[in-house]
Amino acid sequence: MGEFVRLEVDGAIGTIRLDRPPMNALNRQIETELRDAAIEAAERSDVRAVIVYGGEKVFAAGADIKEMAEMSYADMARKEERGLSDAMSHVAAIPKPTVAALTGYALGGGFELALSCDRRIAGENVKVGQPEILLGVIPGAGGTQRLARLIGPSKAKDIVYTGRFVDAQEALSLGMIDEVVAPDEVYAAARRWAEQFTGGAARALAAAKAAIDGGLDVDLDTGLKLETHLFAGTFATEDQKIGMRSFIENGPGKAKFTGN
Repeated sequence: MGEFVRLEVDGAIGTIRLDRPPMNALNRQIETELRDAAIEAAERSDVRAVIVYGGEKVFAAGADIKEMAEMSYADMARKEERGLSDAMSHVAAIPKPTVAALTGYALGGGFELALSCDRRIAGENVKVGQPEILLGVIPGAGGTQRLARLIGPSKAKDIVYTGRFVDAQEALSLGMIDEVVAPDEVYAAARRWAEQFTGGAARALAAAKAAIDGGLDVDLDTGLKLETHLFAGTFATEDQKIGMRSFIENGPGKAKFTGN
């Protein structure tokens, strides 16, 4: 458990909790602790789904600019070998359903962290965006890549070029977030979504995530080959036997999976 990031596990749901008041600014220590929490969440068999949460007031307002302001090109090049982008990649690689529970602000590196999750649920008062251009830089932890893949290049360019803050309703219409709820319902809504998977076929869910994410980076033919390979792999699991046997005997949706 880190000083600013911890993994809390309750009922097969792991919550990666950011806790660096007042704004959860993402400094080097958070980068390291976030990476460690993501690796732990990925490896723990008692964690079947993951919520990333910054608390009731703010998700994360961005990187720690005071820490970055005087860094040189060489400093940043060395830092980013295991920096924020690497931490986000570890979150994205968690082979389980993940959801970002967004409160207050999710800006810059904060929104890049949200983009690393499978789903984003936000309070109706949330502001999201990639304002790095206003600092004379660009997003450097997935903002230009994951956002463009999520909402398309034209819309992503508008968000990145202007650096503007986007309110919850516009973000929902653009596809930047997936669900808007009352501000005090954000974590509960994220937990309801995550709870769907606590008794699910864990290896099949991991295969589905790998197929979708991996297929986005290749041409269709290669993606279809990846899907076929991962599909065949599910026939080596106990859950495949349980699921198909249950379907034959009891109909759909009644299987009790073990996660193996």
